[in-house]
Amino acid sequence: MTDKSQFESGHKVPVTKQSFPGKEGKMPNPTPLFDEIPTFDGKSQKYKAAGKLQDRKAIITGGDSGIGRATAILFAMEGADTLIAYLPEEEDDAQETKKRVEAYGRKCHLLSTDLRDRANCQKVVDEAVKAFGGRIDILFNNAAFQNMVDDISKLSEEQWLNTFNTNIHPYFYLAKYALPHMKPGSTIINNASINAYTGRPDLLDYTSTKGAIVSFTRGLSNQQVGKGIRVNAVAPGPVWTPLIPATMTEDAQRQFTSPMGRPAQPSEVATCVVFLASTDSSAISGQTIHCNGGTVVSG
Repeated sequence: MTDKSQFESGHKVPVTKQSFPGKEGKMPNPTPLFDEIPTFDGKSQKYKAAGKLQDRKAIITGGDSGIGRATAILFAMEGADTLIAYLPEEEDDAQETKKRVEAYGRKCHLLSTDLRDRANCQKVVDEAVKAFGGRIDILFNNAAFQNMVDDISKLSEEQWLNTFNTNIHPYFYLAKYALPHMKPGSTIINNASINAYTGRPDLLDYTSTKGAIVSFTRGLSNQQVGKGIRVNAVAPGPVWTPLIPATMTEDAQRQFTSPMGRPAQPSEVATCVVFLASTDSSAISGQTIHCNGGTVVSG
């Protein structure tokens, strides 16, 4: 780890190890940033809200930490209430996220559940409808699993199925169940990955699900755009979240950077989610924002 600012080129993340899914509260310093954005002189400033999501109602999966937590916080700063779905073992992180959201005067409902079970996806939507008075304005599909395996011969069938059951099937279920409660102006944002475009070899199953998410985003957009509901995706590159110490090898952590000379912070992806959730992106649907630190990709 260097002593450089987290927004300064040359910053390196500390190399540590956690068990999956990783806990925000156990991450070493410097901890991820959720409401700070870079000023491009190696420093940062507090995110400046403008009421872009005033009184909107949002579901965020994996909202206890990382990109999900940052998105919940920025949504609150922009005036939205959220329901956060998270794994039971992430209770402490989820409570911290709730505390931070409510500090901005917005409501944050928590639901501990395993989204690999279709019935739990229905429960998430049912709880949101109940909490929000029958409406859902934003769905941010974000929860994910990854585990590094360097060759297909070593990639177990069990891991392959678990990755798909975690990373893509809930996106389908949640969108299917949420859409009847959405109206023109509502939005769905899916968290894809740079790996869908670069084809990372040591994350074959994860990469495959992220490619599926891109195609799911495009197809669902073509279904819904005529109804006034937009569907888009973000495709982050390296981002400093609990998933890194929980799933990446020491060598991968040492190489954890981007063309900008540093990994992104969760706040930098969350600003893109805010953009896609707001009317600022009113002419955008079926697209992917490549918030990846400068790697040029096609598609």
